[in-house]
Amino acid sequence: MPLQTINPATGKLVKSFSEQSREEVFALIKKTQAAGAAWSRAGFAGRSRALKKAADILRDGKEYFSGLITLEMGKPISQAVAEIEKCALTCDYYADHGEAMLAPEAVSTDATESFVRFDPLGVILAVMPWNFPFWQVFRFAAPALMAGNTCLLKHSSNVPQCARAIEAAFKEAVPGENIFTALLIGPGLVDEIIAHPQVSAATLTGSDAAGRQVAGSCAAHLKKTVLELGGSDPFIVLEDAPLDAAVRTGLTARLLNNGQSCIAAKRFIISEKIYDEFLGRFLEAMKKVCIGDPMNPSTGLGPLARQDLLAELDGQVQRSVELGATVLCGGKRIAREGYFYEPTILENLKKGMPAYDDELFGPVAAVIKARDADEAIALANDTRFGLGASLWSTDIGRARELAARIEAGAVFVNGMVKSDPRLPFGGIKNSGYGRELSPYGIKEFVNIKTVWIG
Repeated sequence: MPLQTINPATGKLVKSFSEQSREEVFALIKKTQAAGAAWSRAGFAGRSRALKKAADILRDGKEYFSGLITLEMGKPISQAVAEIEKCALTCDYYADHGEAMLAPEAVSTDATESFVRFDPLGVILAVMPWNFPFWQVFRFAAPALMAGNTCLLKHSSNVPQCARAIEAAFKEAVPGENIFTALLIGPGLVDEIIAHPQVSAATLTGSDAAGRQVAGSCAAHLKKTVLELGGSDPFIVLEDAPLDAAVRTGLTARLLNNGQSCIAAKRFIISEKIYDEFLGRFLEAMKKVCIGDPMNPSTGLGPLARQDLLAELDGQVQRSVELGATVLCGGKRIAREGYFYEPTILENLKKGMPAYDDELFGPVAAVIKARDADEAIALANDTRFGLGASLWSTDIGRARELAARIEAGAVFVNGMVKSDPRLPFGGIKNSGYGRELSPYGIKEFVNIKTVWIG
């Protein structure tokens, strides 16, 4: 099947790519595995220089790279530029700190000397999504490469030019070596790639359904996995919250990336004491969002990435309404070319509605009233997901206590949930397992090896 660039702002086909054959893919796996020996011998100093070079390539070419992102998945261009800058920052972070993170650790035992060292596993397969087509890849690749692994990328079929551009950047940073290889394929070969004896582990960012499939395949072959899956993140606003900041941040947290983020605020759980005031301000702000061409720097909300995603989101909204939800604004596709959906707020939600139970990947906010902090936490945890959560209160002592009760991989107090190379990123429950970024992330794909000397 062809891999296609379709401009989501117009719905028009831009470019098609032929899918690589099984024979081509297996040859590329062999080349990527063979590159591992020289890459490992380069040591931390050599790998650090390569990552620094990759960071420079990203910064020097950020207009080109960000343009590809917006062309292929519709992100507002200002956000695409920020994505490229964050990838460069993460390359620098691991180039600067990776060696210290993986330094051997001495342990006192009955041996003359004993220590733990961290060695690369080999070839790591990354199955990555379209919503952050550079960032999702680099937050995996930078630590994995710094640790001495080599990488295979199976990217989403609607961002083939981004996949090729990332591969080209690494080939420029490390000439003559296949340390990073993009495979232009659909999902059909993923199980065979995982089974390949020269592939050591896999990571996936995507839906919980896709995570189950990759995890099952890796389990059958006893291979390590890290899964970063979906989320239905709560945005909890207590009665003593700083309302201006909560409303302003809540709008960004719901609409960033056109609402297509696993850590986007999706369920707004508001204390009944300030519910009407928050909702009034939030509704007013939502109605003022600038919708338009994502290549225009003034655009705040662009299109969804694909036609099928637009239809799925609209179906979730309409089913929720049929079950009793109320549309306060939006609630339908925008009548223009491309895959645009109105900024939407839904109220009167209950369990059993898609807007309550499922991840809504688009500019749709679900607003829920809570009697008190205890009910707010109970509502926040009433989900099969557990990725991130945002909690708003001026009582920091109480916020610390409540944060401990929230079932999520990250809790941000008086701030928007975001990824940061200095902090671990990942979830629990159906949001996956394992961690990316930080010292925890770089140790996911290494052999934690004990060395005992008598």
